Amino acid sequence: MTNSLTHFIEERMMIDFTTLRFALLADTFHCPVKGDFEFNVDFLILVNHQGDIADTVKADDTHHADMVVALREAGKLEVLPKGQYLMPGLVDLHCHAPQWPQAGKGLDLPLFDWLQNYTFPLENRYADNAFAANIYQDVSRTLLANGTTSAVYFASIHRESTEVLAQSCLELGQRAFVGKVNMDNQEQCPDFYRENSVEQALYETELFVNNVRGLAGNEGGLVKPVITPRFVPSCTDPMLKGLGELVQKYDLHMQTHCSESDWARDYSIERYGMSDIAIYAEAGLLNNKSVLAHSIFIDEKDIAMLNQLGAGIGHCPLSNMYFANAAMQTRELLDANVRVGLGSDIAGAPSPSIFRACFDAVTHSRVREDGVDCHLPADQRGVSGSRISYLESFWMATNGGGQVLNEKIGVFASDYHFDAIVVSPDSERGNLRVWPEMDSPRDILEKIISLSQTDNISKVWVQGKQVR
Repeated sequence: MTNSLTHFIEERMMIDFTTLRFALLADTFHCPVKGDFEFNVDFLILVNHQGDIADTVKADDTHHADMVVALREAGKLEVLPKGQYLMPGLVDLHCHAPQWPQAGKGLDLPLFDWLQNYTFPLENRYADNAFAANIYQDVSRTLLANGTTSAVYFASIHRESTEVLAQSCLELGQRAFVGKVNMDNQEQCPDFYRENSVEQALYETELFVNNVRGLAGNEGGLVKPVITPRFVPSCTDPMLKGLGELVQKYDLHMQTHCSESDWARDYSIERYGMSDIAIYAEAGLLNNKSVLAHSIFIDEKDIAMLNQLGAGIGHCPLSNMYFANAAMQTRELLDANVRVGLGSDIAGAPSPSIFRACFDAVTHSRVREDGVDCHLPADQRGVSGSRISYLESFWMATNGGGQVLNEKIGVFASDYHFDAIVVSPDSERGNLRVWPEMDSPRDILEKIISLSQTDNISKVWVQGKQVR
């Protein structure tokens, strides 16, 4: 009876059960479409031995019940208890891993003072691999505990310790995009912390790319190298051009800061006569997996170029409140179909939680819409119609982030990687509470975004492997 049922299901679904690592039956949230969400009760997700989603089956499918029976009898089924929720893993598009020890320090300072007094002296210590190893293990482990299954990391200018970060992420099972920072402009970089020469920096960066790709156990590319010019002011023209050539040669991800402040925007205009995005494009640095952190001061020409090249933005709402000089035009960018995801921007913001970034993105947009100057009439204080919803923020944290990276992550669909988290409301730990008689599915999702803490994230999978 079991064999015949299994054979029937295999024929109907065109799936060989022996190719499955496991199947999961769960109540799930995800956002296949920007601005909307799906809540699926008893959603069945089939995960193959490669860690990808072989298929999904909704509860109203004709053969859902038979599938559940056959999978259970084959010893392949895991069932998530009611009251727990399965969600795609969160994507952090912008995290400075070496800055983790300074998170929460000095955020009342101007950016220049903060960088000179905290950031650059700290990042320079990563010449010591032993010093780096402990911190890099901790930051990756912390992000996983917060539900971040994919992280895009700035490291430091030191190749060897940046490879330590890549190795740490691989050992912990986190999907990671890791970059050795490049910064060589003597006018803008401190004497004690910059590249010795463009030639040496490019050599070290290319060696880093090949070493990360060749890490034992990284044959599937769970950890990827990322070309990382710190930002326009920190790099000379030959540096930007040389890094662009590496992007094109190896078809690499690229990450950088973009038009983050008045000063950064003005510097680019005065030095090059063009915007950051135009500068990066001319240098060959932009492609369909480039991550431009912040991107506050961009115009319609920039937006058109982003869409033409497929490059995306890492919106970091909390750090923007400290250092960006303005609020990002998130509403307009989403409406223009620019690829946008979220970043923590540790340590420009202190929180490692992308759920917090979701909440802050909504808050950021509301403040922008309502304005802040109480001396102005209400209809003149803000930018009308600029708010975004919780659903849009969660889309950015999952599906949107996956699109920026050009990776099959952030949604539960066939052929996507099974990166997922379980959120468990708990009346004894944390702040997240769900009242089934009062909370709709949308209410629950908004509560998860607003109130989740590490205590509520009970399981984490990356590429089909449970890592927490």
